[in-house]
Amino acid sequence: MADSTFDIVSKVDKMEAENAVNQARKEIDQRYDFKGVGASVEWSGEKILLKASSEERVKAVLDVVQSKFIKRGISLKSLDSGEPYASGKEFRIEIALKNGISQENAKKIGKIIRDEAPKSVKSQIQGDELRVQSKSRDDLQETIRILKAADLDVDLQFVNFR
Repeated sequence: MADSTFDIVSKVDKMEAENAVNQARKEIDQRYDFKGVGASVEWSGEKILLKASSEERVKAVLDVVQSKFIKRGISLKSLDSGEPYASGKEFRIEIALKNGISQENAKKIGKIIRDEAPKSVKSQIQGDELRVQSKSRDDLQETIRILKAADLDVDLQFVNFR
């Protein structure tokens, strides 16, 4: 019997992220506490740009955006939000979406699999994802459970379970 496998990836659904940004933009346009403070949310290429007249207001905009991402089922681990910085008369925060697993995180995940997963499970780094294989599907499911319980700073999805 051939080995069973699955892939560990970290991807953000672009359409869901865009929907979350649009919902946040609508809420900011309608809310009374954001009137007259120049609050806005813009999608610019790979980054989301938040603007407001004060550092306090731009952090409130960030809070609204994060809540919309959570409602859309996108983990906050997938967002890389910077610190507020002044730009002329306004404050800005840039948020980048994390796609793929970095080599450093892939090595951490591989170490967790080697140390804690059943011995029949093997992992292999393939670019920005990991391939995990074993003869036993139960061992693979146990590995998924271990990785979900691990406290990693990256959002993991488990795909192509065969």
